[in-house]
Amino acid sequence: MAVTAAMVKELRERTGLGMMDCKKALTEAGGDMELAIEELRKRSALKAAKKAGRTTADGLLGVKVADDGSRGALIEVNIETDFAAKNDKFIDFVDAVLNQVFDSGVTDLETLMAGELGEARATLVQEIGENINVRRAECFISDGGSISSYLHSDKRKAALVELAKANDELGRDIAMHVTAIAPMVVESSEVAADVLSKEREIYTSQAADSGKPPEIVEKMVEGRVRKFLQEISLVDQAFVKDGNTSVGKLLAEDGNSALRFVRFEVGEGIEVEATDFAAEVAAQISGEA
Repeated sequence: MAVTAAMVKELRERTGLGMMDCKKALTEAGGDMELAIEELRKRSALKAAKKAGRTTADGLLGVKVADDGSRGALIEVNIETDFAAKNDKFIDFVDAVLNQVFDSGVTDLETLMAGELGEARATLVQEIGENINVRRAECFISDGGSISSYLHSDKRKAALVELAKANDELGRDIAMHVTAIAPMVVESSEVAADVLSKEREIYTSQAADSGKPPEIVEKMVEGRVRKFLQEISLVDQAFVKDGNTSVGKLLAEDGNSALRFVRFEVGEGIEVEATDFAAEVAAQISGEA
């Protein structure tokens, strides 16, 4: 069967791939549209695998909370560049992952990506030309409490917070605070013993160099430990919108309490390997990339 311009146009619309790729696939498939799509998908998977080693430190977060505050989901999907993160199809993929996590409560990434989402990811890698990685997912299902969220305007920082009782405005304010200030725990009693021990060891070493008497050194250390706990504990932190009050005081005034929170920031903790741009371009020209 002869391959026509209309057939190439249809294949482009159905796959989002380039004209030459579509024309070649149709020619090899003898004009069979479905066979051409099948072969392109196979090639897509191969190309997706080739790109799988590339670092994905950019991307977007997705947040969704039920109207009644009973459930909330937060996800991070990474891609290689900020430019590609603005691609409409990438944004749609982030939404698809978010809805799947929200609806199913599944946060295990291997399980999450085993079906249609995994196939959609592979196709999108082919279309956009960058590696894509669903990095992490969290789903809160409340048992009597109320979940709130905050997503910063750049969609790169966000938080979920569960309060003991519903208060939409307070919940959003505290989620905003968590997003901006990044506490480690709700209360200082939750700080792990090994973390506290390490901080105390550091402060002791610093204070010992001051040449002050041991009893003064001990007081200095304990003072710094208290300050550390205040800085990392949500309820002890000064409220981001009003430094004259604490988050704990805001909650107490409402007869409320914070049960848990989770905060994501795109790319945090990912080491980005420095690349020689000239060498990368040369490699692409030579067909090695």
